Amino acid sequence: MPLSTTQKQEIINEFQQGKGDTGSPEVQIALLSTRIQRLAEHLKAHAHDVHSRRGLLSMIAKRRRLINFLKKVDDKRVSGILTKIGLKD
Repeated sequence: MPLSTTQKQEIINEFQQGKGDTGSPEVQIALLSTRIQRLAEHLKAHAHDVHSRRGLLSMIAKRRRLINFLKKVDDKRVSGILTKIGLKD
């Protein structure tokens, strides 16, 4: 279920903070959110796929850690990224 190169580049271009930015927390959160959504759709069709479910939980935990880090750095950036992605605070 990997993202294609073009999909990944579109997400990076939308959430990057500056030119060439691929590692900021905003970009990482956006990429993880897209992967989480796709994997959740997969698990709706394949409910007994335990290995993918474990990966999903690990991605959700990583996204939560990134959001918590970003809250410590700048609270305004967190609210901006969460509204763009469609997550609750």
